[in-house]
Amino acid sequence: MNDLPPLRDVIEAHGLGAKKSLGQHFLLDLNLTAKIARAADIREGDAVLEIGPGPGGLTRALLAAGAHVTAIERDARCIDALAELAAHYPGRLDIIEADALSADELVLLSDNAPVKIVANLPYNISTELLIKWLKVGPDLWSSMTLMFQKEVADRIVAAPGSRTYGRLSVIAQAASAPLRAFNLPARAFTPPPKVVSSVVTFSPVARECDLFALERVTAAAFGQRRKMLRSSLKNLFSDRLDQILADVGVDPAQRAEEITVEQFIKLSERA
Repeated sequence: MNDLPPLRDVIEAHGLGAKKSLGQHFLLDLNLTAKIARAADIREGDAVLEIGPGPGGLTRALLAAGAHVTAIERDARCIDALAELAAHYPGRLDIIEADALSADELVLLSDNAPVKIVANLPYNISTELLIKWLKVGPDLWSSMTLMFQKEVADRIVAAPGSRTYGRLSVIAQAASAPLRAFNLPARAFTPPPKVVSSVVTFSPVARECDLFALERVTAAAFGQRRKMLRSSLKNLFSDRLDQILADVGVDPAQRAEEITVEQFIKLSERA
């Protein structure tokens, strides 16, 4: 990467000031982008999907590690800058101008899936994208290495009984094995956000789980998290509730934050 222009020069040349409306906070420190690529265990020839590459800081690290990268970028201003990077790595960077929320990744990736998803996600859509990919599952991804606000990462990896344990914890842990890799201070970004960030890795898990049913159960349970389950789940299960709770080993007087992921999965199977 030594003969590539500095990222700050790329940003200036293409007028890529970060847009708040797009949740953009660029990571320009090449040591940190390389650290993310290592956390993702990028190997020569790996197929990688990156969302929101911006000026291409993390993209450089992925390409330098030997990956073939498909980059989905919504901001049209970034396309020319990424095209210059693609010219430096012929045949190894495919750029798609699209909104990742509505994109069909399996169609876009054609025969390259499953891939490793690696991204410094726009904070304003990070949770929505994560749940979208969890629902698609291993047909799309073999691993994910994603950047979140630390408070979102806290919720993703939270254990039952903790203050941060909630719907996102259950859904993420039902469909994957999330692990916080490391935190990044606000000063690592341009412009610096007002929060600490965390890189979280996700590995697939070998179990069947209907995430759509799980969403319904966790929405009811955590939507009224201070209530006992006998109240919060009453409308969802009606007169079957007592027997269902007994079948999965849950006390009707328990609250949502006390229920394990496995118990929520069993409840969703009966929803």
